[in-house]
Amino acid sequence: MTTIADVAKLAGLSRTTVSRVLNNHPNVAEEKKRLVLEAMERLNYVPNSTAQRLRNQKTDTIAILVPVLTNPFFAYLLEAMDTVATDNNLQLLVCQTRYDREKELNFLSLLKTKQVDGLILTSSENDWDIIAEFTQYGPIVLCNEYSELVNVPTVRMDNTEAAYEAACHLIEQGCKKIAYSYGEKKSSVALERENGFRKALQEYGLPLNKEWIIRNVYDMEDGREALNYLSRLPDKPDAVFTGSDQVATGMIIEAKKQNINIPDDLAIVGFDDQPIASIVEPGLTTIAQPIQQMGTKAMETMIEVILHKRNLSYHEILLPFELIVRDSTNRISFN
Repeated sequence: MTTIADVAKLAGLSRTTVSRVLNNHPNVAEEKKRLVLEAMERLNYVPNSTAQRLRNQKTDTIAILVPVLTNPFFAYLLEAMDTVATDNNLQLLVCQTRYDREKELNFLSLLKTKQVDGLILTSSENDWDIIAEFTQYGPIVLCNEYSELVNVPTVRMDNTEAAYEAACHLIEQGCKKIAYSYGEKKSSVALERENGFRKALQEYGLPLNKEWIIRNVYDMEDGREALNYLSRLPDKPDAVFTGSDQVATGMIIEAKKQNINIPDDLAIVGFDDQPIASIVEPGLTTIAQPIQQMGTKAMETMIEVILHKRNLSYHEILLPFELIVRDSTNRISFN
């Protein structure tokens, strides 16, 4: 937590001078005031008396930070959160970060200025040591996102184990050259899934060609472009594990145009089990995330803190997942 000593050090002034600025003492030079205020801004420092006064205010509003609103996963997550919030006379402020660090910091500042009572992060762009500074202004709950460094409640599923199970399924279907696609590399979710995927390949002694790793894919159009890329490779993969049903669906659509048989030529696994997974032809094998339960638990945890005044530091709620097998991987000859 930032202290008055930190402000004094950054400003190059004494603690006494900083204290005089904070208390509006009349005999302080304007230049020193400027140095102190700039240091406070850079350190996100709020005087204890001000912070205490702000903490005592109540807005009945919870900020939810999501990377994109167009991804159905986050839409369903928000719906679950909103149901619990409404039942407890709370409202949501939905903040779309677009994977932008500065936007995320601006939204985190809503806690500092007491425009919201708490904040739920469904994805994080900044390192935790930066985000942690904002916990002094109000409660933060992680939902879906994860970090070993956090000291706040976390609601998630085991993405490493889920990706491992999905990759093992592909291998058991006879796939030996498996591609992997993901969105944001910095995301803990993406890193966990990649770890699980690599673990499965290592256990079965299978190679991972660098050309089979596809980055920055998020939606159907990205999936179509990714399929085009894979189809042009001299050494083509025989399966793809994606981090999204949207991406996987885009791949299936494009594969049909190119007369690539799914799953015999290319088996595909998605992630989330969105409604589109059971509608697309062939049906998409995917990991079913407990989206509603995740959103519900995250909001219930926040309510425990802000309404029932429980001091919840770090604790983890780990929710179950399920591999849903459909025709996009069901190679009959290997059953």
